[in-house]
Order: sequence, then structure tokens, then C-alpha cells
Amino acid sequence: MLLKFFEQEGRFPRHAGEVPKAAVDYVARQVKVEPELFGEYRWSGSTIEYHRAQVREALGFRESTRADEDVLAEWLADKICPMVFTDEGLRSALLARCRTLKIEPPGRVERIVGAGRARFEREFCLHVLNGLSADSARSLWELATGEDGFLLELKSDPGRLGLETLLEEIVKLRRAKTLGLSADLFGGTRIGWWPPGGRGRWPRIRRTSRRISRRSA
Repeated sequence: MLLKFFEQEGRFPRHAGEVPKAAVDYVARQVKVEPELFGEYRWSGSTIEYHRAQVREALGFRESTRADEDVLAEWLADKICPMVFTDEGLRSALLARCRTLKIEPPGRVERIVGAGRARFEREFCLHVLNGLSADSARSLWELATGEDGFLLELKSDPGRLGLETLLEEIVKLRRAKTLGLSADLFGGTRIGWWPPGGRGRWPRIRRTSRRISRRSA
């Protein structure tokens, strides 16, 4: 069961519940045993470690190392995070990468995903920050901390298209241009948009905004 699951998923099951009952029943019929015996299989200890080693050898895989985790996090940050913004998407990409490299997925997949995203966000924010002039940084800080509501206007949905909404959007655009942002501010980055909200994102943005405030001082 471990062998077939690994062939299909590129990883070992974490417990018996991850193995489809239909698969257990089918294999049990093939080897002429009761399928209930699978529930007695021990998921820790020397026996399963021996079986896992046999599966890795048969499929040409190896165990992952801490160095592999660092390389995978860097790969996520450089190749995947600019295009994929969900935890599930990043996790799927990581598992596919491990299968390509013939590496058994590390047990700390979520930590690697978090490390890759954090590295990407840090590099992205620093890239944007370093591309701001002092005047632009000051204008952005005033926009973020101002009480005139313009930031909310920029973020709001213009609503149904019409002459009035068109004129309002033109006013927004003209005022936004006064921020003095460089046309190639995002040059060299490969991110199409920044996802709103999400765990772990806004704290880093807040830290970047404090840097902008210092630069604008």
C-alpha cells in the first residue's frame, strides 16, 4: 500500500485514513487477506521505516535533508511565489518539485512554504522600496496615513460604467499620478498583482511602510 500510494501521490501516507478504502479492499483481495488487517499496521517504529526505505529504493528516491529544505524554499521564492498566491498552490508545486528531483517530501512542508513566501515578500518589498525616490516615499506615506479618504477611493469599485463614474476615475488617475511613482517601479519583478489580506502578508507590508516613513522624513 505504501508503494502504490507513493507512486500516485509522490509521498507516503501520514496515517491509514489517507489510503482509499477501495484501494485497501482491492489489494486485500489480491493477496487474500482481510482488509481490516490494514488497520493494525503500525505507523511508527522500525517496521514502517524499513518499508519506507524499500519503497524509496524501488522508486529511486532518497530522503530529504535540511539543505534540501533551504533549496526548495529558495526555489519557491524565485520561481513559484510570483505566480501562485495560495498555500495549497505552493504546497502542490513543492510536492511536484520533490517528485521531479526524486526526493521524498520533507515532513515540514508547511514551514518550507512559509519560508519561501517570506523570502519572496521580503525581496519584493525591498525591490519596490529601493525604487522609490524620497518625494515618492513621502507622497505614499501621506496617502497611507491621510484622513481625506483618497486611499479608500482608490481601492473602491467604480461601479457601473457611465459618464459620471468615468469622470471620477479620471480624477483618481490624475491625483494618483501626482505620487510621482516611476513607470518602471516594478521592473525586474515577476508579480502581476498583490493579493489582498492573507496570513503573514500584512505584517511585512507594515514593516515596509515604516521604512518608507523613515525615508520620507
